[in-house]
Amino acid sequence: MPRVGLNQQAVVREAARLADEVGYQQLTLAALAGRLGVALPSLYKHVRGADELAQKLSALATAELADELTTAAVGRAGVDALQAMASAYRDYAKRHPGRYPATQRAPDPADPEHVVAGERAVGAIYAVLRGYGLTGDDAVDATRALRSALHGFVALELGGGFGLPREVDRSYHQLVASLDTSFRSWPGTRQAADQQEQG
Repeated sequence: MPRVGLNQQAVVREAARLADEVGYQQLTLAALAGRLGVALPSLYKHVRGADELAQKLSALATAELADELTTAAVGRAGVDALQAMASAYRDYAKRHPGRYPATQRAPDPADPEHVVAGERAVGAIYAVLRGYGLTGDDAVDATRALRSALHGFVALELGGGFGLPREVDRSYHQLVASLDTSFRSWPGTRQAADQQEQG
C-alpha cells in the first residue's frame, strides 16, 4: 500500500537509510520505490531522477557531517581541534557508510541548502586551520590536503583495504599527527615567519 503524505524530504531521508544498508552504489530509484511501497513513476513527483536524488542525498549528508565537524571542534584549538574533527569525520563515515560517499559531491549552486551545508563543512575546517595561522589560499590548499588524507584513509578502511598487521586506529592517529606537523610548518607560513625573524 502506498505511503501517505510522501514528500521530497521523506524520500531523501529514506534514501539515506537505504544507502547505509545496501551501499551508495547500490542505491537505485527502483530499490527506493520498493522500500517506500510506491510505484517507480510516483517517485518522479518528488525527485526528477537518479541525479537529483544523489544531489539531495549529498545535501543531507553534507549538512549532517557539517554538524558533527562543528560540534567536535568547538571550544578547541590546534592539534586538539584537528584530532577531534578528524575523529568526528571518521566516526560519521563508519556510522553512515552508504551516505558518506555523497558528502564528496560538490554542492549544487542551484540548491541553497546544499550550498549552505557545504559552506558550513568547509567553515568548520577553516576554523581549525586558522588556529595554525592558515588563511586565504593557504587555507584552501590545506583544506584540500586534509580532505584528501582523511577521505583516502576512510575510503580504504570502509573498503577493507587495510590488511597489514597494525592497529588501524593507531595508523589514523599517526595520519592526523602528521597533518598537525604539516600545518604547523606549512610552506607559506614558515617562509613568512622566517622573513619576520630576519627583519
